[in-house]
Amino acid sequence: MTDSPFTFNLVDAPWIPCIPATGGTEELSLREALLRSHHLRAIAGDSPLVTAALYRLLLAILHRVFGPQNADVWAGLWKAKSWDETALNRYLDTWKPRFDLFDAEHPFYQSPDKRVKPKSTINLSHDRASGNNPTLFDHHTEEMGETLTPAQAARFLLTAQAYGLAGLSGIKQTFTDGTLASGIVFLLQGDTLRQTLLLNMLPYPPDNDLFSVQDEDDHPAWEMDDPFTPNRAIPFGYLDYLTWQNRKVLFLPERINGATVVRKMTMGPGLRYDPSVLDPMKNYRIHEKLGPLAYSFSEDRVFWRDSAALFAFKGELAKKAIPPATLRWLQHLIEETSALKQHQMYRLLAIGMSKKQAKVYFFRQEQLPVPLDYLTDEDLVHALDAALNVAGTVAFDLLQAARLTGMHRQLPVVEQKWQKQWAQLSANAKSDINNWIAHTGMERAYWSGLDLPFQSFIVALARDKESAVAEWSAQLRKAALDAFRLTTASLGSDARAFKAQVAGEGYLHYRLSKIFENHEKETAHEA
Repeated sequence: MTDSPFTFNLVDAPWIPCIPATGGTEELSLREALLRSHHLRAIAGDSPLVTAALYRLLLAILHRVFGPQNADVWAGLWKAKSWDETALNRYLDTWKPRFDLFDAEHPFYQSPDKRVKPKSTINLSHDRASGNNPTLFDHHTEEMGETLTPAQAARFLLTAQAYGLAGLSGIKQTFTDGTLASGIVFLLQGDTLRQTLLLNMLPYPPDNDLFSVQDEDDHPAWEMDDPFTPNRAIPFGYLDYLTWQNRKVLFLPERINGATVVRKMTMGPGLRYDPSVLDPMKNYRIHEKLGPLAYSFSEDRVFWRDSAALFAFKGELAKKAIPPATLRWLQHLIEETSALKQHQMYRLLAIGMSKKQAKVYFFRQEQLPVPLDYLTDEDLVHALDAALNVAGTVAFDLLQAARLTGMHRQLPVVEQKWQKQWAQLSANAKSDINNWIAHTGMERAYWSGLDLPFQSFIVALARDKESAVAEWSAQLRKAALDAFRLTTASLGSDARAFKAQVAGEGYLHYRLSKIFENHEKETAHEA
C-alpha cells in the first residue's frame, strides 16, 4: 500500500490512447489495452514519439510474461485468438504497486534527485518550448508552464525516458540521449494491436545476433528496487533496455478543484546508454570508419529512399546495412514455421525525429506497405534497390538540367562542354545558381511527387516486376519533368529565359532517355 495522498495506477486507470475496431479513440488501462488488443486497431499517442514509447512498454510486459522462448512458442501465440488472460492478470496484479504513478516508495518510472530544483513538466515534451526547443505544435512555453492530468503525465514520462536529449542539467552531471533519441523506430503493423505487438516481439531471451547483451539479471525497470544500481552503460538485457531509465524524474502532484494534476517535477540525469548496443527496431547503415549508424529522418530526404536497406539480409546489400532485428526474426519465422505466409502484406510504421545536439527540428511518423516477400526474396530486394538507385540518378540529372538552365540565364556564353565550364565557374557564380535552384524547391518537389507512386510501386514490384518497373519509370519521368517546369516557372518570359528553359529541358529529356534505356537493358538481362 502507498502512503502517498495521491494515486494513479497504470494497471487499471485509463491512460493509453487506443483505436478500437469501430474507429475513434479510447483511453484504456494497461490491463484493458493488452486483454482487448485483439479487438483494437492500434495505439494513437499524443505524438509519434509517445506512440513509439507506449508500444515499447507493452512489448516489455509481454516479453516478461510470454517470452516467447523460440519460434514454435511464437507461432503458438500467433495462432491463439487472444493473450492468456490468467497469465497476464497474474503478472499485472503481482507488480501492480510498482505501476502507481505517485507511489511513495516506488513511483512508476521515477526516482528522486535531490541535486536538482523543481521545474515545469513542460520540460518533458519536445513539442513544447523549453530550453533550446522551439515551439513545434503546442504553444505552451516554459514561462507559462502547463498542467498535466495523470494520464498525460504518464505518457510524457515514458516518452522523456526514451527520447531524452543530451544537454545541460543545472548540475555538474549532464543529460545524455535516450535510447530512441537518434534513428528511426520501425514497427510492423498487423490488422490488430495484438498482431502488431507479436510482429515486433523477438524471442526472449534473444539470441546475440538479435540483441547483443543478455544477462540472467535482466528485468524491466519496475521490477528493480533501484534501476540506477549498479550504474551502467550496457543494459542487463533486452527488458532493461526497453525500459531504460535515462532520467531521474519525480512528479510533484497537486490537487486543484478536486482533481489530481501535475505541474512541477524534478528531473536529473539518469543512466548513460552506450550506443554500441544496437536497437533491434532500428535500421543501420555501415560507415567504413564509424561503424553502424542509424538511419534518421532528414528534412531533405524522404525516408523510403533507404527502404531496400530494411531487407538487406544477404548479398552485397548486407555489407552496407544492418536491417532491424525484428524483421530478421520475422524472416526466420516465415522460413521455419507456417504461422506467417510469404505473400502477406502489412504496414511498416516509421517513427523518429530530427535533432541536432539538444534542439529538435521536427518529429515524424510515416507508413510504408510491405509485402512479406521482401523478407525472403533476395532478387526482389535487389530489384527494389535498383529502382531506388534509378530514382537517385534521375534526381542528379534533374539538378544538372537546372544548373544548365541557370548558366544560360546568368552567363553571356554557355560552352558546348558546359559541365567542364561549370567546374571552372567561381564559387560565387555557382552559389548564385545553386541558391536559385534551392529557392524553387525543385528537389523537394521531385521526391514528394514520388511519395504516393512509391507506395504503389513497392507492392506492385512483389507481384509483377516487369510492369511495376515500367510504371515506376513513367512516374520518375513525370516527377522529374514536373519538378523542372516548377523550377523554370520563375525564370520569366523573355527570349533569354525561353532559351535557358529549352536548353535545360532538352538536356533532361536526353538524360531520361539514356537512363531508362540502360535500366531496361539491365532489367531484361537480369530476367
